[in-house]
Amino acid sequence: MTTQEKLKLAVKALDSKKAQDIRVIKISDLTVIADYFVIANGTSTTHTRGLADEVEYLLSENGENPHHIEGVDGSSWIAMDYGDVIVHVFYKDLRAQYNLEKLWSDGETVDISTLL
Repeated sequence: MTTQEKLKLAVKALDSKKAQDIRVIKISDLTVIADYFVIANGTSTTHTRGLADEVEYLLSENGENPHHIEGVDGSSWIAMDYGDVIVHVFYKDLRAQYNLEKLWSDGETVDISTLL
């Protein structure tokens, strides 16, 4: 599966379950850890877990399983590593606290309407 296909599926999965403030940041010019971050938040820990479950389900249905998932127990911040794409699903208050968008502000913001 290509990087763009993973991005599209992850964004579509988050959007289908009403994720809030979905952002995609291209970080390939800044680091070797991934090419893109997908960042979104839920309105509760239950919603956050549901968002992560939908991303995992949709990508696995298309033959892509995560290398690693972190944060499932608390469901306040779930990071899903798909190699070139890392999906971060936050509980709203925690997202503001960590502010990944600011930390990675040198990255290129991707217009998600091209992915939906």
